Amino acid sequence: MDNSKVTEVKQIASELLAGMLANPHIYPTVSDEGSQGQQEQTLMILAIELAESLIAKVENRLQ
Repeated sequence: MDNSKVTEVKQIASELLAGMLANPHIYPTVSDEGSQGQQEQTLMILAIELAESLIAKVENRLQ
């Protein structure tokens, strides 16, 4: 993955993660471990996967 793609994934993933963390249905309480907690780690991984998938779908439609 080139640098621009990494930057794009990071940006989109951070925006998705912010949305998930702000939604009480997805993320009702902060764990005692903070960002190292299992729920937080799962949400971070999900945000990255969603960002990568979104970018791939957009790129496929533009081809």
